[in-house]
Amino acid sequence: MIRRVEPRDVDAVVKLVHELALYERAPEECHLTSEQLHTALFDDNPALFGHVAEVDGQVVGIALWFLNFSTWDGVHGIYLEDLYVTPAQRGSGIGRKLLETLAQECVAKGYTRLQWSVLNWNEPSIGFYKKLGAVPMDEWTVMRVADEALQKLASSL
Repeated sequence: MIRRVEPRDVDAVVKLVHELALYERAPEECHLTSEQLHTALFDDNPALFGHVAEVDGQVVGIALWFLNFSTWDGVHGIYLEDLYVTPAQRGSGIGRKLLETLAQECVAKGYTRLQWSVLNWNEPSIGFYKKLGAVPMDEWTVMRVADEALQKLASSL
């Protein structure tokens, strides 16, 4: 069953985000707490949204996303921050169902794109996404300013 994330799911979702960080070979970089996630999802003006996949009462998959905006199209889209399915449930169609749910959200709201990033070494996921019709945006490079560089940039003025 795929459904919107609820407050009762927060601890399970945080656990899966940490599992994703381990899978992506960067567990030391994941600092998400249940309090942070609860605030992001359920504050008065949430900036993060999510869906969970549930099997036999257990949360076994997540899709955490937020709205982006295309100035060229003039409408919002969805940026999928995290998609994760527990190893025991992979291959069962849960990942596809989570992406179908987000695609339905886009179509229902008139959003023109569903977008996400995938690590270059993650060939199984890349193959899965291509089968769904996803197109790599190879001409773009993701850029990030964080940590000390962010502090330095912010204090430049």
